Amino acid sequence: MDSYVDGHGYLAACTAGLPTHGTLAAMRADLDEWGSAASSPTRYGALVEEGRALFARIVGVPAELVATGSQTSAMTAVVAAALPDGAEVLVPDGDFSSIVFPFLAQAHRGIRVRSVPLDALAGSMHADTALVAWSTVQSATGAVADSAAIVTAARAAGARTLCDLTQAAGVLPVSAAPFDVTVTHAYKWLCAPRGVAFMTVSPSALAWLRPVQAGWYAGEDVWSSCYGPAMRLAEDARRFDVSPAWQAWPGAVAALRHVASLDTASAWRHATRLADRLVVAMGSAPRAQAIVTFPDASGAGLAALGAAGITASGRAGRLRLAFHHWNDESDVDAVVAVLSR
Repeated sequence: MDSYVDGHGYLAACTAGLPTHGTLAAMRADLDEWGSAASSPTRYGALVEEGRALFARIVGVPAELVATGSQTSAMTAVVAAALPDGAEVLVPDGDFSSIVFPFLAQAHRGIRVRSVPLDALAGSMHADTALVAWSTVQSATGAVADSAAIVTAARAAGARTLCDLTQAAGVLPVSAAPFDVTVTHAYKWLCAPRGVAFMTVSPSALAWLRPVQAGWYAGEDVWSSCYGPAMRLAEDARRFDVSPAWQAWPGAVAALRHVASLDTASAWRHATRLADRLVVAMGSAPRAQAIVTFPDASGAGLAALGAAGITASGRAGRLRLAFHHWNDESDVDAVVAVLSR
């Protein structure tokens, strides 16, 4: 059974996850193969397909509805490019820029982005709303969106849905099935190397999305798609694939194998129990979140934790702490001891 490296004092899964021993071994073996001129593009291709299938299992959709890539912003840009001129996109205030900026960048053709508080998202759609885009778990605060209510409201308004699962997949049980599109970078809670991301598309979304970033890896037969001008794209979500960052995939597949073997509901209970223990110790009410934040405009709290050997992060003027598999009560006690000073 694989296991994570020692992560005591590491409270930053929301910034970047820690590797398993299997992930490190796979990446070292890949470097050795590269160093001995034994790397194989076809082997990397097989890893991409295994990673696609593993991610599909983690988020509960068929593998043929999963596209692979390197960055969530590039995947979001595919959705932005498919919207009609003048469309309105509804987003929460302060959501992560990778699912906001691609729409703002379409302002030249009249795309309008309207933001509202997260808890008002479901009630803020109207007939002109073409798409609602949000993160299941908010990066800056750790707040968990009521995604079911948002999807229900979107359907009633005739709006399409884009959900970012980056801060959820791997710690919070999630299904990509209810959404038109999801995007997920795997380097956070899924603990893969940076450079592996996934997009899921519903069967209906396959009909209205355009593969504007199509390259050789989007072909029905990848190895017959290296040269133009003839183009035969994959019939399924692979038409949205981009050429993989090869060296990231051996480690990513090892990480996804491990995550797929775990009970995500148990991971969520573990993470939220530790986070709630911390906020209660600091005099706040439980939040049922894996990410918790505290005011820290000066950065003094983050600096104090760093000086004590505790890794956290600072976002939007707040101290941000995240709990994952490798954390335990001793991490909570260590944070409380520093912040209580």
